[in-house]
Amino acid sequence: MAEQFIIKTTLGDITISLYDDTPQHRDNFIKLTSENYYDGIRFHRVIDGFMIQTGDPLSRHEEKRSLHGTGGPSTRIPAEIKHPNKKGTLAAARDNNPQRASSGSQFYINHNDNAFLDGQYTVFGVVESGMDVVEKIAAVETDPNDNPLVPVIIETIVPPAKS
Repeated sequence: MAEQFIIKTTLGDITISLYDDTPQHRDNFIKLTSENYYDGIRFHRVIDGFMIQTGDPLSRHEEKRSLHGTGGPSTRIPAEIKHPNKKGTLAAARDNNPQRASSGSQFYINHNDNAFLDGQYTVFGVVESGMDVVEKIAAVETDPNDNPLVPVIIETIVPPAKS
């Protein structure tokens, strides 16, 4: 396991670790975090009992609400499918593509054991602490597109302390 990151949200902190055996996903997340890419981005798709999804830069803008979930870098990350979609794991979102390549920035946290997703999405990390915050996010009221009515925002992601 790699070092821990703290996802600071408007509902509290979630501490995660990234898997070392998914290096392309780990390194992409580290790169984006070092650029403060996730600062101000919302959880744009929240389904209680399933997952909470974030990482779309368009979600910073309320007026682009109908586009939330469609944005991000044009680059895709090759699939590194090795781990199951267990409750509390982080996985890369993706569009429908035969290579199962991942979105350049969007990811979700499983709010349940979602075995039906196994073999389809790259799981690249795990929640170490803050599942209570994941629970709070999963419980918010959403619109018909599963977008929270009151935005839940990533304030920043704190990288591991350099010693």
